[in-house]
Amino acid sequence: MQLTDDRRALHRIPELDRNLPQTMEYLRSALENLNCKVFSPMDSSLCAFFDFGKKDAIAFRADADALPIQEKNKVPYASTHPGVMHACGHDGHMAILLELARRLSEKKDLPHNVLLVFQPAEETTGGAKDLCATGVFRSHKVLAIFGLHLWPQLPEGVIASRKNEMMARSCEVRVDVYGKSAHIAKAQEGVDALAAGVDFYQRVMKLEGALPKNIFRLLKFGKFQSGTVCNALSDHTHMEGSLRAFQDEVFYSIRAGIVSIAKDIERAYGCTVNVYMTEGYPAVMNPPDLYNQVKKSVGFFDLDKPTMTAEDFSWYQKTLPGMFFFLGVGDTAALHSDNFNFNEEILEKGVRFFEELAETFL
Repeated sequence: MQLTDDRRALHRIPELDRNLPQTMEYLRSALENLNCKVFSPMDSSLCAFFDFGKKDAIAFRADADALPIQEKNKVPYASTHPGVMHACGHDGHMAILLELARRLSEKKDLPHNVLLVFQPAEETTGGAKDLCATGVFRSHKVLAIFGLHLWPQLPEGVIASRKNEMMARSCEVRVDVYGKSAHIAKAQEGVDALAAGVDFYQRVMKLEGALPKNIFRLLKFGKFQSGTVCNALSDHTHMEGSLRAFQDEVFYSIRAGIVSIAKDIERAYGCTVNVYMTEGYPAVMNPPDLYNQVKKSVGFFDLDKPTMTAEDFSWYQKTLPGMFFFLGVGDTAALHSDNFNFNEEILEKGVRFFEELAETFL
């Protein structure tokens, strides 16, 4: 089956970030013989435009980059690139769009023209943002864009989405507290960076916990390092964590609170606190009006709550209406794990879902 063959071929040649020559070559060779215009709006990206003579278009997107992971799956189609693996299902996403392209090529008429988008750097620097900046959606009069992601723990073949909050806005948080080391017998001569760091951590946790429980958000630290020996005050504490939220006002309120607490700690302990926070990706928010419109065209399952993981599909939604879905792969290893794999039969569900959307979306 060509759909499976595509997935396995792409799985063998994973590439990172914006350096995707083999991936782009494979996609281009598969698309060039179809009834579409194939072009590259920017480096390491590819688009296929199917012109049905309509005044506007809808778009479908697949991410094309892989992860710096050494694959442990013992399968004939395992990665041939040491230390690089499609561990997040992007090979499946691309295979779905290639098969969709073949079916679109055979159609005589659709309600809208269709633009297929293969983008780089979802896992790293947000290739979606740069692709939007090329103007490709404006020049092709795209009304809306759709994307999906393979999703463990969701039953195999189930398509799911939700209104409003879908995937979180992300922000990595790094904190360095600088004090002055001294022997613990003369602690009054030093500035305890460990104590200051613990106090900072407790205060920011209290800040996040004080928000109403019905506000989706998360602030957690996974790394805390301080000191060198047991009988000397620490002169440096280092922390790394992650902030996730959906509404911008919540996101920036917590960020401002973290900075304010850092200043309070400096005054209280006589230390220096440096806080660095990335901007990350915006939240994936599915517009209710588009959600309702799609619901009239195709069936899908409604998710009870959003996920705190992030996705750069959100940059498309900052440019034009867009809706994101999950395609269940069942009880598999987690995304980004070195043994992630899935039942390839579910890919047909994704193809058919997008095909129905192209046929019925008005």
